[in-house]
Amino acid sequence: MSHEKIETNVGLLALFVILVISVGGLVEIVPLFYMKDTTEPVKDLKPYTALQLEGRDIYIREGCYTCHSQMIRPFRAETERYGHYSVAGEFVYDHPFQWGSKRTGPDLARVGGRYSDDWHRVHLINPRDVVPESNMPGFPWLETDKIDHALTGRKLAAMKMLGVPYTQAEIDAAGDSVKDKSEMDALIAYLQVLGTSIKTRR
Repeated sequence: MSHEKIETNVGLLALFVILVISVGGLVEIVPLFYMKDTTEPVKDLKPYTALQLEGRDIYIREGCYTCHSQMIRPFRAETERYGHYSVAGEFVYDHPFQWGSKRTGPDLARVGGRYSDDWHRVHLINPRDVVPESNMPGFPWLETDKIDHALTGRKLAAMKMLGVPYTQAEIDAAGDSVKDKSEMDALIAYLQVLGTSIKTRR
């Protein structure tokens, strides 16, 4: 079959394009499901606690990912600033993972433990109180809004269906463990665990 025939027939060209993309995609994607580096958690990785999981949902809801990536690339300029480069095994319990490339604000992949809870609280209420040049908006309502603890157990159960190793006891106790906690408490708990499964130089 000549190139001219393929290139002048829109339907045939579309069919071949789809075929090539499909085969290429399968060749690149399918092996990842069988590689230990991408399917097994790193040594010290633990599933999010109920409070951390609620915090991750608030992080997504408030659009934090639109300005902050959670992916350190394996380049010296990045590892010198942020720490150890990101590896897939850190994110096997993340559904969805928060990798990205948008950095209006700094990467948060290794922010866990870098600042105190009080620093995060002040920063989230009014970022300019601790970073004068910041253009990040404040999130003061998180301090007063409470977590809807009635749904927390169902969230853990959904994560268990996706392969996160929660026990039934953890699912049953999830609601009570976050009862009366503010959304601020949850978001800070999430931020404080980011990147802590890999020991890295501060």
